[in-house]
Amino acid sequence: MIKEKKNWWKESVVYQIYPRSFADSNGDGIGDLNGITEHLDYLKKLGIDVIWLSPVYQSPNDDNGYDISDYRAIMTEFGTMADFDRMLEKAHSLGIKIVMDLVVNHTSDEHAWFLESRKSKDNPYRDYYIWKDGKPDGSAPNNWQSFFSGSAWQYDETAGQYYLHCFTKKQPDLNWENEKVRNEVFDMMTWWCEKGIDGFRMDVISALSKDPAYPDGPVRDGLYGDLTPFVLNGPHIHEYLQEMNEKVLSRYDLMTVGETPGVSPAEAARYANSDGTELNMVFHFEHVNEDSVSTPVLGKWGYDHPDLKKLRVILNKWQIELEGKAWGSLYWDNHDQPRAVSRFGNDAPAYRVRSAKMLGTLLHMMKGTPYIYQGEELGMTNITFTDTSDFRDVEEINAYKQYVVDNHMISAEEMLKCFSAVGRDNARTPMQWDDSENAGFSFGTPWIPVNPNYREINAKAAVSDPDSVFCYYQKLISLRHENPVIVYGEFRPLLEDSDTIYAYERVLDQETLTVACNWTEKEVPCTLFDALSGTELISNYSTHKAGVLQPYEARVILKK
Repeated sequence: MIKEKKNWWKESVVYQIYPRSFADSNGDGIGDLNGITEHLDYLKKLGIDVIWLSPVYQSPNDDNGYDISDYRAIMTEFGTMADFDRMLEKAHSLGIKIVMDLVVNHTSDEHAWFLESRKSKDNPYRDYYIWKDGKPDGSAPNNWQSFFSGSAWQYDETAGQYYLHCFTKKQPDLNWENEKVRNEVFDMMTWWCEKGIDGFRMDVISALSKDPAYPDGPVRDGLYGDLTPFVLNGPHIHEYLQEMNEKVLSRYDLMTVGETPGVSPAEAARYANSDGTELNMVFHFEHVNEDSVSTPVLGKWGYDHPDLKKLRVILNKWQIELEGKAWGSLYWDNHDQPRAVSRFGNDAPAYRVRSAKMLGTLLHMMKGTPYIYQGEELGMTNITFTDTSDFRDVEEINAYKQYVVDNHMISAEEMLKCFSAVGRDNARTPMQWDDSENAGFSFGTPWIPVNPNYREINAKAAVSDPDSVFCYYQKLISLRHENPVIVYGEFRPLLEDSDTIYAYERVLDQETLTVACNWTEKEVPCTLFDALSGTELISNYSTHKAGVLQPYEARVILKK
């Protein structure tokens, strides 16, 4: 067994805050920095170590802050830099670190660099972005579809060329081949590090290096070509990250995690190599990819419940193939994914709490750094979409227009069913603080509707209920802090042929941790614990039945 090098970010539990939806302190219906500061004691009580803060930079909000117009200013709706400094100081006083969201694959089209870039072909900022002439017939340079539907190219009348935008047309991609761009980014990162932040979560970092040939992609839905083979894990990506590490990351005690869609375990081991020349860890997406765990209806859109056997193959593969090579990230949901208990568990009232605890157990006992998305610790659920007026997310708005309105490829009813299952707005409904109006999120009108179930599911009720999902997550976090086997133990799969149980061991020195989770609402046979001696560290049932696991039962036994 390879001995892991110890690091604080391996032993930490991270909590993601989506500022727009976390807490509104001034009644404008939009979450803000002061709202976060007011609730830091709640996070201290939960026991987390690190906050990953989704973007708070100045932005026109075409993609809720992931379109940045000024990297060194705070979004007006969220407050001021003085508010940020107070939040950072309060968090640090509580022993909580702050990791910023680094969005440098693209900027806003309202960023000063792009405003200059589009002026003329000989402008000094022209090469900060990716400009191309169209095809001889005047059409786009290639057939790529953006991640948010429609062409990935936008013709600019002033510039007389097309620019690449892998996301919305208001998010032009930066040209990382330009050394000036890289140095601008590194200077900005250094500025934030000097301010005292504790790391970066790096948005779509695997997309920085594009295939220089810009070829057409394979057509998937009859409309556009797939750009992913040509923009993800490109030819110079590791050079860029090693340069970033040398010039910025290695000079501070930081936690770094890269969002890397399309990455394999072998590729992840390059990004997060144990030599520490690039990043600490990456996010992969295989276990939340509709294609991998269920049957998509159209593109990424579907509504089937994930299949345990498919999911287990994916998660076990990542655990085993990263062992001794790279550190992993553990998550069920985030701002881009639906609510964990609705997607992977069972959000019916009879099973919501039990299955939310089961999911927490399964994930937090694995090897890697766990990430909790705001409200996950309460068992918050998806919201049901009944009308297009419910949408706030540009991805959903664009998909509805492309697939329902313009091309009639799917009915409105089925599209709404897909959005209710996997749409990003599910994660963006306001944090449910209490049972007062608007769930205590705001005394104004929230920017996005509150989930109607907030009177039953809210933080005030959960904190005072010893049987709540919140209190269970408290214990999961505490156990990770107290037991090195949970952090550093080797992962060994169990019961890999089971249709109903996810089980595994963690082994470190003379300690063995045995974990078993019933993925279903039925009682299922399980003899793992019948002859097993040891201490039960945690379970979502107070009593057990010999030879079976009860509906959504999770058990963890430590043998020394």
